[in-house]
Amino acid sequence: MPHLFPKFRALFNPDQFQGGRQTSRYFEGWYFKVVNADQSVAFAIIPGIAMDESGRKQAFIQVLDGKKQTAVYHKFEFDKFVSSEREFRISIGNNSFSASHLELDLPGIAGRLEFSNLVPWPKPWYSPGIMGPYAFIPFMECYHGIVSMDHSISGKLKIDGVVNNFGGGRGYTEKDWGRSFPSAYVWMQSNHFSLPGISIKASVARIPWIRNSFTGFIAGVWLHDRLIRFTTYNGSSMLKLAIDPLRVEMELQNKHHHIQIATYREAATSLASPIQGMMDGRIEESMNSRIEIVLTDRKTGTIILSDTGHSAGLEVAGEISQIVI
Repeated sequence: MPHLFPKFRALFNPDQFQGGRQTSRYFEGWYFKVVNADQSVAFAIIPGIAMDESGRKQAFIQVLDGKKQTAVYHKFEFDKFVSSEREFRISIGNNSFSASHLELDLPGIAGRLEFSNLVPWPKPWYSPGIMGPYAFIPFMECYHGIVSMDHSISGKLKIDGVVNNFGGGRGYTEKDWGRSFPSAYVWMQSNHFSLPGISIKASVARIPWIRNSFTGFIAGVWLHDRLIRFTTYNGSSMLKLAIDPLRVEMELQNKHHHIQIATYREAATSLASPIQGMMDGRIEESMNSRIEIVLTDRKTGTIILSDTGHSAGLEVAGEISQIVI
């Protein structure tokens, strides 16, 4: 069974390329958020692959300028995509990506950034990454992984002829793979709070399940040296999800903690998204939103964290009436 080893290695290392045996109706993409030290420059770099129902394939790198609110989709022949079977390391043409770096050689943007002091989501053998036990279910529509909740950046990118120094900046990296994004979901993230070492990621989505569906949620707060988790599979509860044109409000609790989240919506940019494998859909993402969080110890009522995250990513997509409560 030697040929199965890469598949099992990838299962327990969700940051790695998962699609080595896929031939159709499949996408996989990594999301690199990079923000410079004074938050004047913010980009999301999204490399990936896509395959439609007939087996037509492509590689791509999508570049979102969060401040100018523009996005460019760079399409490549599929054979330009190369991945390692042993670790998260991919290349698309002259562009390369791993947990610890990205290097770009694209029209309008080029350079290399290095990432250090990464904060990965824990992945014990019984719960490989942020999906928890759902990682073992073979028929999920979309899978999700966290490469790093927060890390330091060094290096420079030349953007439209101007050299931008990202030294002292902060980064965040995640990924998705499967067939399509959920029919309704909310996603938010920030690691720009009043002190370094704080990061939040939260998402709620409608999940197809056999002949039915359910609303699932995943949230994590990295607080200096510990990760506080609120997930469907760890016994947490979602008490509130309200969405209007101005903000998204979420309230969650687990056995020990309670969190209130208010995310204020800003102008968003249209991005390509997967439908049945190919990048034919459109979603809207802001990188200029603001997240206010209040994290409380349920036993004592003590407020552990009350803070505001800036340069926040926010996506609100699909039939949101399916998930609000």
